[in-house]
Amino acid sequence: MKLLLLEDDDILNEVIYAFLTSKGYDVVVAYDGEEAQELLYKELFDLLLLDVNVPSVNGFDLLRDLRDHQILTPVIFITSLNDTQDLKEGFDSGCDDYIKKPFEFDELELRINNIKRLYKLDNNQTEILKPGILYDFKSSSILINDCPTVLSKKESTVFEYFLKNRDRIISIEELIANVWTYEDAPTHSTVRTYIKNFRKILGETCIETIKGVGYRFN
Repeated sequence: MKLLLLEDDDILNEVIYAFLTSKGYDVVVAYDGEEAQELLYKELFDLLLLDVNVPSVNGFDLLRDLRDHQILTPVIFITSLNDTQDLKEGFDSGCDDYIKKPFEFDELELRINNIKRLYKLDNNQTEILKPGILYDFKSSSILINDCPTVLSKKESTVFEYFLKNRDRIISIEELIANVWTYEDAPTHSTVRTYIKNFRKILGETCIETIKGVGYRFN
């Protein structure tokens, strides 16, 4: 699981990084909002841990920019701001959770685990798609009556985004923003090819086309 940590305090950045890497996370660090913004358009992350009062672009504005570009990566704000208005602004900007400094690492771990549960970020699980059909996150395989079809790395990333957003309409633009980096963005035709391949495996009705809007995984 890959995390971005935005924290401008050198010592706190270092100790949070050490804690998270000790738990097995792949952590990329940034010390100001502009640096974090550049990383977010070059790399894909599973979770963002963002301080608010950082140089160049503050955490609230950074997250609003991401959400405006349909990047829906879950976010936990880590901040010393603690009044109700700050809390409201944090959630209004699109965050999923909010942890106030100072905090215990046990609390941070609990909040990360809750996000993992909500967004199905634990890759050591299987999910039932329908009777007799499973998806194995660990092996990136669709199993139909125990017969596996192994997906490529990008196929699995696209498929898992649909799976984690079941029954919600997803536009091609949203899919591209959350599955590809800005520099590697594909054409709409390429995205449709992925969907066509999933339909070959699971049947035409597995992903419904909502004309003029996007697609819905049923």
